[in-house]
Amino acid sequence: MPTFTALTTLEGRDPAYKLGDAMERMDPPPTGIGVFEMEDGSGLWEVGGYFEESPDVGALALLAAAMGAKPFTVSELPETDWVAHVRRELSPVAAGRFFVYGSHDADKVPADAEPLLIEAAMAFGTGHHGTTLGCLRALDRLATDGFIGRRVVDIGCGTAVLAMAAARIWDAPVLASDIDEVAVDVAKANVTANALDGRVTCVEAAGFDHPTLAQAAPFDLVFANILKGPLVALAPDMAQALQPGGYAILSGILNEQADNVVEVYARSGINLVHRESIVDWTTLALQRNT
Repeated sequence: MPTFTALTTLEGRDPAYKLGDAMERMDPPPTGIGVFEMEDGSGLWEVGGYFEESPDVGALALLAAAMGAKPFTVSELPETDWVAHVRRELSPVAAGRFFVYGSHDADKVPADAEPLLIEAAMAFGTGHHGTTLGCLRALDRLATDGFIGRRVVDIGCGTAVLAMAAARIWDAPVLASDIDEVAVDVAKANVTANALDGRVTCVEAAGFDHPTLAQAAPFDLVFANILKGPLVALAPDMAQALQPGGYAILSGILNEQADNVVEVYARSGINLVHRESIVDWTTLALQRNT
């Protein structure tokens, strides 16, 4: 059975979510709705619907006009085994001492690597994206330079690959949090698949706003691989959550946004130690003033 998609963009979070809500009431109804802020710095939001039968193009046009969105682009997708497709496309990734792989590539794990199993169906956070790869490399550099994390947290953890990487190399409790309930469930499943139960604890939270995180603070290492906007908003809380001399590894930052993020964190007493750009994305390693 083919799948149909209907995609548009518009300005503003609230109008985007209102449009998504309105699409839920269409006939035929969508099987799923996605509302995302675009990562290109444009300030636009993308709204997409997925349909098992051809959507009502006229209704979509009316909704777009009412919400000030661009006209919807409707496409028919062929039947695809997406997990099999992702398995073919996603090869293992080496990032310093870390080796991120799917179970279908278990025979390729080097004997001297720190293995991190992430299944193909959970593709975001596999290490292929420049942000995750950059964070893993930054962690590897810190460890190579002699740093040992004793209180570590991964904010906006997604698959929890960064939290698991820290737990692989240090005998320390690692926390992982995400604002999305599904992401937390994925993170917990990955922790179990990597035999790290009891080493990594996953919680649902916005930023540092959770009793478990408050009790564990201050941290000597914080990962935050999210987006520029949330990172900038998080800077004051980061300064409170980091112990003096503690490190923050930040990503989800477009190259042209990096200088601004560095400036904002410097104002909170957290200063740049190292930066790396991978394609369009920059990863920052920063340290709080002692």
